[in-house]
Amino acid sequence: MEFKELNEAIDQVELVDAHAHNIVSLDSSFPFIRTFSEATGDALSFAHHSLSFKRNLREVAQLYGTEVSLEAIEKHRQTLGVCSLTTKCFNEARISALLIDDGLKLDKKHDIKWHGKHVPFVGRVLRIETLAEQVLHEECPDNSSWTLDSFTKAFVLTLTVDTLVSEIVALKTIAAYRGGLDIDTHVSKEAAENGLVEVLQAGKPVRIGNKGLIDYILTLSLEVAARCDLPLQIHTGFGDKDLDLRLSNPLHLRILLEDKRFAKCRVVLLHASYPFSKEASYLSSVYPQVYLDFGLAVPKLSVHGMVSSVKELLDLAPTKKVMFSTDGYAFPETYYLGAKKAREVIFLVLRDACVSGDLSLMEAIDAAKDILSRNAIAFYKLDVDTSSSILQSRIAPKSQMEVPMHVQEDSSSFVRVIWVDTSGQQRCRVVQAQRFNRSVKKNGIGLTHASMGMTSFYDGPAEESKLTGVGEIRLVPDLSTKRTIPWTMQESMVLADMLLKPGEAWEYCPRETLRRVSKVLKDEFDLVMNAGFENEFYLLKNVVREGKEEYVPFDVGPYCSTSSYDAASPIFHEIIPALECLNIPVEQFHAESGKGQFEVSLGHTIAFHAADNLVYTREVIRSVARKHGLLATFVPKYDLCDIGSGSHVHISLWKNGENVFPASGKTSAHGMSSIGEEFMAGVLFHLPSVFAVLAPLPNSYDRIQPNTFSGAFQCWGKENREAAIRTASPPGAPDGLVTNFEIKACDGSTNPHLSLASVMAAGIDGLRRHLQLPDPIDTNPADVADTLKRLPETLSEAVEALEKNKVLHELLGQNLIAAITGVRKAEVQYYSKNPDACKQLIHRY
Repeated sequence: MEFKELNEAIDQVELVDAHAHNIVSLDSSFPFIRTFSEATGDALSFAHHSLSFKRNLREVAQLYGTEVSLEAIEKHRQTLGVCSLTTKCFNEARISALLIDDGLKLDKKHDIKWHGKHVPFVGRVLRIETLAEQVLHEECPDNSSWTLDSFTKAFVLTLTVDTLVSEIVALKTIAAYRGGLDIDTHVSKEAAENGLVEVLQAGKPVRIGNKGLIDYILTLSLEVAARCDLPLQIHTGFGDKDLDLRLSNPLHLRILLEDKRFAKCRVVLLHASYPFSKEASYLSSVYPQVYLDFGLAVPKLSVHGMVSSVKELLDLAPTKKVMFSTDGYAFPETYYLGAKKAREVIFLVLRDACVSGDLSLMEAIDAAKDILSRNAIAFYKLDVDTSSSILQSRIAPKSQMEVPMHVQEDSSSFVRVIWVDTSGQQRCRVVQAQRFNRSVKKNGIGLTHASMGMTSFYDGPAEESKLTGVGEIRLVPDLSTKRTIPWTMQESMVLADMLLKPGEAWEYCPRETLRRVSKVLKDEFDLVMNAGFENEFYLLKNVVREGKEEYVPFDVGPYCSTSSYDAASPIFHEIIPALECLNIPVEQFHAESGKGQFEVSLGHTIAFHAADNLVYTREVIRSVARKHGLLATFVPKYDLCDIGSGSHVHISLWKNGENVFPASGKTSAHGMSSIGEEFMAGVLFHLPSVFAVLAPLPNSYDRIQPNTFSGAFQCWGKENREAAIRTASPPGAPDGLVTNFEIKACDGSTNPHLSLASVMAAGIDGLRRHLQLPDPIDTNPADVADTLKRLPETLSEAVEALEKNKVLHELLGQNLIAAITGVRKAEVQYYSKNPDACKQLIHRY
């Protein structure tokens, strides 16, 4: 599925920022570091080490073209001035309307009118607690003369007048900070009076913290909101340390939401209610007056946190009820970061919804426009036309901006355009960022046909691949995969598709092959395949022995050794955050059985994303290891006397967002649905042929041996790690039900897109022919070897099986199969004559 149209639609939307705060003067005492963290006081000393801090600091440095440091950015800010900073950030953010809660106390903050110089429409959000404090502070110098009745009269009058004469578009409460969200809308007059007395006795400046009085003020405000048809913003979820997170769960709002007096009062739950996003999603689905806003959660969480929280909002919430805001405050950079990450996160979330079948492409585009703009316009009843010529003159399109984003990148900033060839080697072309933005991202880079026919021992095409140096294709970046490289500050990387010309895929393109087979699975069976990889690898160090360099294990500890992990922990403290920064979920990691061997297990996701994630995971692990002076290798059998490294893959089937692999009841003898069983039976049936893709090197078959957990026999078993296919019932799964199956043969030299395409093709044949599984093997297959078929013991056997497999030829493509088998035959011939050459594979995989 192509997502260029979705990406462009999201990029072009003029944003309506539905919740933000005032910007401060350049000489404000408010610390600029708060741009990147909600922490205060001593906690700020740790802020530099959060994922969001590191990411957002890089984003701002890139925006200004400075070094990546607070000092460099602050120096640049002093040079530019707050007006120029605001103009730049708002132009980049492309905000068409801004709603400001001016109740946040900030030193030397600019008034709302000042913000109108930088954005076409500015509306005011009135914080009711701040208004009540102002009434008590200003309207009666002698606190002793206040009564609850006089305060009620003064507060309601001021609130009503303000809503009529000021540009107030919404009310807001921070009750979550002042006693929690379990609001008593029938609070007694006595409780409110006692609260007022307590507040007055505390003296000035007035701060209302009594829960009884807060509940009373909120009830009065709801009555005014109902009369004036004003919505109410409610702070929910996380914030600074003054808040009791336990009491900011929006489920506490049930009494308020079910009070019939306020049934028509529209409320919006701010900040994605994080970490209570699922609860907020539920409330918006069952209460017609409840809407959601994800500002603050975006951009203050990690990338994974932002994506997961917005996905959780959309679990149940209608897309017509979710809204964007930056929660920007004090510094214009906070607006820029909120807007930039919101576009990226919404794209990732809606893209995944398309791939999983929840939305069509056009529905996703419509949802994006709703979430980023149209919902807020309707909800707050704004007089804003985001397509007006006036707006276009005030907020220039990106292509017309005076200082475009890509021009800010330093001349030493590079983009790696990555592809994986038929032999599973990851390769890249590197271009300067300016050239990438100017032409490469649209037109791609030229690449010879021979590149998909290269072997692991020679950078030239295998003769039988039928690919030569004649002919050229275009490596065209898939911009949805473009990521800043976590281990270097001035580079990014992107995965590429192989096209003959714009819009026409090359038949040898691995990513397109997986797309094509995925479409067959979806069109014929309305299914989506998910996958998750376990990455085993060795960490090696370079030593000199008798004048010769050689690589030896980094460590010699046993399986799951704590001492081995301790030795490698500095590396993992970089690998795991880097993967999270790339939005790649990690389930666990540990020392493996080999000397210096480790494993990183990734979370499951849609097959196409899983393959992309595996490419980036290998990049991260190898690069971080190199940074520490080590070599990380995924070669299948690094040492013939030690255990091999696999890339075991877990497979499940999904429909309408639900895993349909488990049986729906107790009708299945094996705990699998009929769909799951037929699919897995197809994979098992075609496994000898699929081996040529999953295990592409002669060295791969040194690993696939009996009694090594690598699946040497054509059989399956329940939680049987010696079987070629293991069905899994992980913790939390109902007793006896299978949620996924694991294929043991896959290793780190495979092309992940081709591997998943071949597995999927085999499963499709199982579904088409309604294949049935043989009985499971509940013992070590080696003990009953005479009753089982041995899977290919050599690459030659696997290639022979693939050449005869008409199903894989049909679904993967005749010419691609010819290229695969041609490369494999060259591998067999070379390593049979040069057996010691396999030692050099550590530098290629």
